[in-house]
Amino acid sequence: MNWWLILFTFIGVNLDFFFILLFLLKKYRLTSVIVGYMLGLWILLLLSFFAGQILDYFLPEWLLGILGVLPIYMALHDDDEEAKDYKTHRPAVTVLITYLSVCAGCNLSMFIPVLTTLSWMGMLSVLITLTILSIVIILIIKQLGNLSAVNTVMEKYGELLTKVVYIGVGIYVFFDSGLISHLLSIF
Repeated sequence: MNWWLILFTFIGVNLDFFFILLFLLKKYRLTSVIVGYMLGLWILLLLSFFAGQILDYFLPEWLLGILGVLPIYMALHDDDEEAKDYKTHRPAVTVLITYLSVCAGCNLSMFIPVLTTLSWMGMLSVLITLTILSIVIILIIKQLGNLSAVNTVMEKYGELLTKVVYIGVGIYVFFDSGLISHLLSIF
């Protein structure tokens, strides 16, 4: 398990949502935002893990390297995601729905190739680690949300940084899966 790749992927797929968290934290209580975000994160990570396990069972690892195309496609596909304002009486549900609507495609396309070969214990470690990291990040965003410089940087460079991360993860999946070495051995 490559922890750097998992952390890099997590930050990359959530970078634009961190900006949305700035607004959600101003609108709702901290605990509601944490609960909604955690539920969304766990749902998408578990879906990615189970989809990856199914693919890993039926396909050789090197062939799974083709999944590296997904994050690269997400980087090059210029379909900006916007958070919608869902009307509900429960703020945690609003945060959950917002997270799933904004991040589902990116999280699944990025984490399926990354989590494909993990064991159950490895996945549990990832869930625990990313849960703790998420709570820390939300607390930091809560504090940084009052700084105008943070908002300016996110608006100016957030999308570019996200695309760079996506392409980097896709290329890593090509090499880590053995796809590139398998293709080179054919030629």
